[in-house]
Amino acid sequence: MVGTRAYIFFGLNAVRILSIVSLILVFASSIFVMVTDIEAVNSFESAKQSGNVTAQDLVDCEYIENSTVPNQIGGVFWAIINRLLIIFQVVILFLSEIGWPSSFFERFFPVLGAGFGLGALGIFQGLIGAAVLSQHVDDFTLVSAFFLFVLGCINMFIGLLFRESAKSRRSITSWREEAKGVLPTTNLPPVAHLNLNRSGSSSSAQSFTSSTLNDEKTSDLSEFGAGRSNSRAGYGFGRQGEKAAGLKGFLISKPLETLPRYAARPTTAPSQSSRSPSPQPQFSSSGTAI
Repeated sequence: MVGTRAYIFFGLNAVRILSIVSLILVFASSIFVMVTDIEAVNSFESAKQSGNVTAQDLVDCEYIENSTVPNQIGGVFWAIINRLLIIFQVVILFLSEIGWPSSFFERFFPVLGAGFGLGALGIFQGLIGAAVLSQHVDDFTLVSAFFLFVLGCINMFIGLLFRESAKSRRSITSWREEAKGVLPTTNLPPVAHLNLNRSGSSSSAQSFTSSTLNDEKTSDLSEFGAGRSNSRAGYGFGRQGEKAAGLKGFLISKPLETLPRYAARPTTAPSQSSRSPSPQPQFSSSGTAI
């Protein structure tokens, strides 16, 4: 059964196809009107040179006959510029609808890029349709411009409804990526390697803890070169180790020897030997002794 996401995808792409068709029709009708205007201007100039057109006819005529060119100074120039700008805008909108080149729109026309919705696109389409419908044109140009104006209103409504997610919802690449991720995928080990008893869980926890401690110990040893097997041994705790630690930013300071204020300073006492003094003789010598 087709879900809501599929209905939204197909509906947005149907509007997208109709929008592309309307832009192609307006492009073709603009070229047709521009060619018709040029032919009408040439016919008017040739009739004016031959004398078939009087000065009163030039004053009463607001537009050149069978054209959209106003009968005023620079009317032909501005009429051609108008058609060229419409063609240029239609080409830009057509490229925006097919999504190529995306980097160009992301940099120079962000409102027509993938990060924005369809509201800005609908506004541009409505402006082009209204500009063409405001003039007296033939039936083909009239239908094409009205079709583009209607699609512009639809795109403005879709832009208000889905906001910036409208283009991502109708994108074919995002549809394929979402279709691949419909079922959740996991990277679990096979059932044969699973051990659900308590002893297995405790042993796995112990192995994880031991491996973590070993990794930390190895990283600490490698900081000072103690874990190198293919080179010399570590620097130890002597001057070489202190020098290597200083180069790596580890400073070892010797604490100052201080005493609290209430403690008395030590005084030097006379040295006492653990040996007992030698005994004094208890007899007296005679005067006649040799």
